[in-house]
Amino acid sequence: MSTLQHLSSASSVAGAVWRKSSRSGQGGGACVEVASVRSGVGVRDSKNPTGPALVFGRDAWSAFLRGL
Repeated sequence: MSTLQHLSSASSVAGAVWRKSSRSGQGGGACVEVASVRSGVGVRDSKNPTGPALVFGRDAWSAFLRGL
């Protein structure tokens, strides 16, 4: 897979189990959720779970985490 894939709907990521950071708080409105998927790591806006999503290749996701 390429480094990044844009999906028009997060619901098209079949079988994804989305999770949000426990540090995001209960009322946080600026959260993203991530899911491990076959082709990499999916990222979506927690306020819009059926909206667009990004899927990063595993190497790209690892590079992102190293940069934090």
